[in-house]
Amino acid sequence: MPRPKRPRCISSKPAIKGFKPRGTVETGEVILSLEEFEVLKLIDYEGMDQSGAAQVMDVSRQTVGRVLKTARYKIAESLVTAKRLTVEGGCYEMRGRGKGRGWRHGCRKPQERQLKNGD
Repeated sequence: MPRPKRPRCISSKPAIKGFKPRGTVETGEVILSLEEFEVLKLIDYEGMDQSGAAQVMDVSRQTVGRVLKTARYKIAESLVTAKRLTVEGGCYEMRGRGKGRGWRHGCRKPQERQLKNGD
């Protein structure tokens, strides 16, 4: 039995719920999770590198790389196949406000994480 996913820290929920194709018939739906949206925002929009995004989200750099790869694939699939893109769900915690779907109580700040690890 696989171990449960560790919730990823996100700063806030997006202002949008999704996008839909214009000028053509929708062929389905692609779900982009909130942590995938957060990774895209941090790396592609804000220009962070993967290790910086990993510290902000309180996960490993490898996890950020995997989440980024799936998020980019879902965006491309939505654009190429004219599917509606919906942003919802996932396994996340709101920074400083508790959990979305998870079991920990709030995200640690990057400074706290470094001190805890002895860096």
